[in-house]
Amino acid sequence: MWERLIEWDRNTFIYLNNLGIEEYDWFWSLVTHTTTWIPLFILFFVLFLRHYKGKDALAMILMTVLLFGFVMALMYLTKEFVGRLRPNNVSDLNGIVRVLFRPNDYSFFSGHAANSFAVTTLVVLFLRSKFSWVWVFYLWPVLFSMSRIYVGVHYPLDLIAGALVGLLMAFIFYSIFTKVLVPYLGLSRP
Repeated sequence: MWERLIEWDRNTFIYLNNLGIEEYDWFWSLVTHTTTWIPLFILFFVLFLRHYKGKDALAMILMTVLLFGFVMALMYLTKEFVGRLRPNNVSDLNGIVRVLFRPNDYSFFSGHAANSFAVTTLVVLFLRSKFSWVWVFYLWPVLFSMSRIYVGVHYPLDLIAGALVGLLMAFIFYSIFTKVLVPYLGLSRP
């Protein structure tokens, strides 16, 4: 069973990665860089500051930053524990797949997927009562995650696991926020 899943993961990665078109390399290379998304992070914080009182907005920003840090730490620990090579470092895949980046750390689970889904989910949970369109923010983690296959550095299961970890951590942090911080600090419920 496990071998079949890993084989599916490898074959799906090869198939999806080979759908890449050289003319779009610039786009996916841009999408995959975290710095490209800094304006989005600023927008998240501006929306908090604009639609919540000072103390509430600050608590939401700090909770989002703590979530990001926690997911990063969890991701690094998991990568070291699992030790799965990235596809760009697997010699059997040389010449079969397109590789635009060559990181040397491990693959499982994707920090890009985990953090983008975690942050987006927490932001959506905080802002959903203020904006009906807040769900559009999920375009970011979807594109961000897809870019990791395109540039040749993650298998689909790395991304799926990362997304699930991010979603789970966001719901846990939101629960801590609403059940502990809101009553303890006298914050407004989002």
